[in-house]
Amino acid sequence: MAQRDTRERIVSTADLLFYERGYEATSFGDIASAVGISRGNFYHHFKTKDEILSAVIAQRLGDRQMMTQRWEAQESDPRSRIERFIDILLVNGEKIRRHGCPIGTLTSELAKLGHAAQAEAVHLFSLFRDWLAEQFARLGRPADADELALELLSRSQGAATLYNAFQDRAFLDREVAAMKHWLQQLAADASAAK
Repeated sequence: MAQRDTRERIVSTADLLFYERGYEATSFGDIASAVGISRGNFYHHFKTKDEILSAVIAQRLGDRQMMTQRWEAQESDPRSRIERFIDILLVNGEKIRRHGCPIGTLTSELAKLGHAAQAEAVHLFSLFRDWLAEQFARLGRPADADELALELLSRSQGAATLYNAFQDRAFLDREVAAMKHWLQQLAADASAAK
């Protein structure tokens, strides 16, 4: 059990450091020091930084899957579920202001590095894309559900990037309100078409 706990602490710590500092700028030593273990003990769990990266991506995927499942359990209609996705920008506002979107920054950095795990990291976006497309289809927009999912992902990533750049909370609040208004219009149009 102690080995599993240590491994989980390594992954959680690496996740935070990769987010705050970036993957390339974070060393084995940085992670080992933050976890409070020796490098030898560290190598017992992970031989390479790429192994840690794969574990971090897997953890993020699992966390996001649990989050979407929780939204499905808590919200009875697709519009409310999509609003929960939009609200991520507000819930994580302070983190986004300081470090950007955890998914966007990781996929962008790995793409710049030409890292093999970039395709693996894109699964984080794909998870949201597929889930959002399913919600838009349930909302009554099956023909363009995937396009709408990509549009919302694009809008939320743009808002996160600009909020991180300009540090303007009023801008973020306006963008969230605009996305919700857009969603309200889509829901009304879908309802009127029935």
